[in-house]
Amino acid sequence: MTTLLFLGCFFIWPIWEIIQGGFFNIDGKFTLGFFRIIFENNTYIKGLLHAIGSGLLSTLLTLAIALPLAYFSHKYDFPFKKLLTTIILLPIMLPPFVGAIGVQQIFGSYGILNSILLKWGVITPTHAIDWLGQYKFLGMILMNAFSLYPVLYLNIVASLTNIDPAMEEAAANLGCTGIKRFFKITLPLIMPGVFAGSTLVFIWAFTELGVPLIFDYNTITSVQIYFGLKDIGSNPFPYALVAVMLCFSVFFYVVGKGFLGCQNFATVSKATHTATSSKPSWIYQLILSGIFTSITLAALLPHITVILKSCAMDWYNSLLPNAWTCKNYETALGHPLTIPSIQNSLVYSSCATLITLFLGTSIAFVVVRTKFPCRGIIDALSMLPVAVPGLVTAFGYLAMSQVGRPFAFLNSIANPTILLIVAYSIRRLPFMVRSAVAGFQQISVTYEEAAQCFGCPPLKATLKITIPLISANLIAGALLVFSQSMLGVSDSMILAQKQQFYPITKAIYELVHMLGDGPFLACALGVWAMTFLAVTIIGASVIMGKSFGSIFRM
Repeated sequence: MTTLLFLGCFFIWPIWEIIQGGFFNIDGKFTLGFFRIIFENNTYIKGLLHAIGSGLLSTLLTLAIALPLAYFSHKYDFPFKKLLTTIILLPIMLPPFVGAIGVQQIFGSYGILNSILLKWGVITPTHAIDWLGQYKFLGMILMNAFSLYPVLYLNIVASLTNIDPAMEEAAANLGCTGIKRFFKITLPLIMPGVFAGSTLVFIWAFTELGVPLIFDYNTITSVQIYFGLKDIGSNPFPYALVAVMLCFSVFFYVVGKGFLGCQNFATVSKATHTATSSKPSWIYQLILSGIFTSITLAALLPHITVILKSCAMDWYNSLLPNAWTCKNYETALGHPLTIPSIQNSLVYSSCATLITLFLGTSIAFVVVRTKFPCRGIIDALSMLPVAVPGLVTAFGYLAMSQVGRPFAFLNSIANPTILLIVAYSIRRLPFMVRSAVAGFQQISVTYEEAAQCFGCPPLKATLKITIPLISANLIAGALLVFSQSMLGVSDSMILAQKQQFYPITKAIYELVHMLGDGPFLACALGVWAMTFLAVTIIGASVIMGKSFGSIFRM
């Protein structure tokens, strides 16, 4: 009951506030007038088209990257496979918000690419090409795809692992082999996993806020909403924009479910044996190793550039920094903007982790261990934050805490601490639920039943027996929640309005736009953040092993 009350207040209610602000006028009457005006405004239409285009193209490019990688890693052996299939997941540990700073250094007017072209004589110093200025939209799609493909990769690999090899073998015996077997047998069987991963990628790319802000790409709905926050108390159009974004997210989810999720082929029994990977000729082995290495390097290049820039005193029109220093790391940790932001993020993320640990474990217990009639609804409700854009919920928190609203005592302008903690908790709750559910499913209920036979009450049996046995899953989920909360973008950018409450991501954004050494300090802080995030997610993956991919499945 406590879980339902929490989700009702801090998930359903914020969404209702958005719907109310976008669909009802000042007299409380239903109206579509705000939407009509939005769709008559060329600026809003252009922003929405760019957001939809970004979501669709990012998803298609992500699928084009992840599907072959997952298939090759599942079917074939090649040199350094274990290492390459591990480092291919590194981009999931590195926030695109930080990587976008590196892209600026690569494709800026006086960046790395132009310095190479200048050295080769392709361009002249007076005719430098502003690649990022001309192709910001393309850069945004590439940044999204190379940051999000691990999510889709994990889903597809998990789906391929669950296929009974006997089905593909039967198809081969009937003459269906090669690419035909893939499209006729394999692809339909893994379609639920493809749909789940693609849905996540689309929603994240469709509502991405950090990358467009770093690129100064303002003609996109997420940024238009961000800049409209100052009028939230008197202007209904920010509400309408957020409601439009929510409607389109639901619409594309339903359409995707209809086309991709409807063909949910299921095997009638468990696999008779596990699939074995084959070893192709040495030429193909080298090609496969090269593909995995190239994709990883391309995805990590922006973050490698951030690391180099964090060690630079100056980097202007050259392949590498003109002068090197390590003082940026020390300065970044002593800057008046960064120290409070690190402290704030630690407080927000720690509290959010404790909340999600309690709620996620409770929900998982109800779903797996009880026969509560509404357990399916609770499970679905706890997973909905994955499908609802973070930008939408963050805006909803801002709206419901306005003066005169029921949650005005949580006013985010005065002090956003509680709302930031709640926002982080709600957004990362699905990770903890899936992690805890995996743990409960792996531990037989007979342990608890045996303890109860000796007079141990059910709740005490769970706390004394089961919880210690699934502690690895809970620790892994907690690490993931904590690390993802530390580098949350949408919640942080929207809810933290005063400098004294800035979390790390908001501090990085402010440093990027400071003159002088601001961008270098932002990169140094970004490297600290990337290092921390990488360590925590690697820890979670080591603890959970093969179950780690289930955290990112819908």
